[in-house]
Amino acid sequence: MKAMILAAGLGERMRPLTDHTPKPLLQAGGKPLIGWQIERLRAAGFVDLVINHAHLGQQIEAALGDGTGYGVQIAWSDEGAPLETAGGIAKALHLLGDQPFMVTNGDVYTEFDYARLQSVLADMACNPDHMAHLVLVDNPPHHPQGDFVLEAGKVKPPPTHAVGRHTFSGIGCYRPELFAGITPGDKAKLAPLLIAAMNAGKVTGEYFPGRWEDVGTPARLQALDEELYAHAA
Repeated sequence: MKAMILAAGLGERMRPLTDHTPKPLLQAGGKPLIGWQIERLRAAGFVDLVINHAHLGQQIEAALGDGTGYGVQIAWSDEGAPLETAGGIAKALHLLGDQPFMVTNGDVYTEFDYARLQSVLADMACNPDHMAHLVLVDNPPHHPQGDFVLEAGKVKPPPTHAVGRHTFSGIGCYRPELFAGITPGDKAKLAPLLIAAMNAGKVTGEYFPGRWEDVGTPARLQALDEELYAHAA
């Protein structure tokens, strides 16, 4: 089963660090952020990877190559200019194939066990009404309102208040059909597609209480860097 790592963002909140370095290549604990993700994916059995890029993307390709150094195989999707999450996935569908696939972000740090999603993908492959599966986490301080609600294993759009909401981690499994309405190369956001599928009862989810961090600012990157080095000492 294939996994896609999203690495096409501009990393504007990380400036000036991202003026010359794409955010997934920023270092924490002696490794690029995307390197931590690739290692966890490989350990979980995901060795056939697709990575998209835009901003300074050739640096990412040059750093990772075909993935041999990480024990994986990487296919590249060069967007030129960022296409948003759904647009980026739609452009890469020819690389992802016709089976359900997993997607994660290249610029976060998480200790989520991706192996948990192998059985989810197998179920989705047999069930055309199982369009997506999302991993939800606690709302971080910079996103207190959250994104979605998890009830009895199903993910739903949020109510009009924040109680009970969780934040979408960016880790998800999808059937290719979810993106069928997007012309490859067009910009498109993921949320409207997910909400339509949620309203049809076709999105499952799980709550992950462990370590997940959107490394969105230089201060957060520095704190993570210091923490990882301390643990390694």
